[in-house]
Amino acid sequence: MTGPVSGPMPSSGWVVPAASPATRVRAAYDRRAETDYYFDGVALVVVLTIITFGIYGFYVFYQLMRRARDHNKRRLELLEAATDLAWEQTVARGLDGELRPAFERISLHFQPLRVLTTEFREPAIWLVFLIGASLVGGFVLGVVPWMIGLVFIDGDFVRHDVHEGAVEAELSAIYGRLDASVPAPDPSRVKGKQNYAGRIVATVLTCGIYGFWWMVDAMRDGNYHFQWNWPWEDALLPAVQSLDTTPSP
Repeated sequence: MTGPVSGPMPSSGWVVPAASPATRVRAAYDRRAETDYYFDGVALVVVLTIITFGIYGFYVFYQLMRRARDHNKRRLELLEAATDLAWEQTVARGLDGELRPAFERISLHFQPLRVLTTEFREPAIWLVFLIGASLVGGFVLGVVPWMIGLVFIDGDFVRHDVHEGAVEAELSAIYGRLDASVPAPDPSRVKGKQNYAGRIVATVLTCGIYGFWWMVDAMRDGNYHFQWNWPWEDALLPAVQSLDTTPSP
């Protein structure tokens, strides 16, 4: 919704995909198992990292970067498609004058979510940086991309959480007006920003030992984020299906 608001406003602001919004919501929902990597047994992950002299930690770092990138992309797809469907129904019911301000507010939050999907977060390349730095300079250099990556991961989650939570709240109200119930998100779920300077200093002064705690926080923060996201998605899907007027093939 980056263009004029005098006509239909696809949430992407670009060309509306050929697939119906409901189909796109379902596709994004079905990809959850692929993108939302959940760390089970966090303590075991730390033990494996220690007994493998940090080698398993490379895998953990890769998964942390991958899940942040892929989750952000999937959620954007899901929220844009859900918004497109809501706008179609809003126009069809003659409610566009009433609900247009809510869609405009959603549009403002989509832009930073799109920016997140374009930033340099390719997990394979970050892994190469980490391994290369570790081979060349051991802990002294290896810890640098590790800490930078953890700072980016946390910062991305903070921005992502703020803006997707705002979109969820607007969509919950819109879907309710369209007689399709979707619970409003709990605003207390929004993640706070970590003290990056303090964590970096602690990691360096403890020769990497504090880095294990930092890694655990990164794993758990993502897990908690998913625990908030998934119930909302589970409620959104039947609401989308109830509004879908696409003829069956």
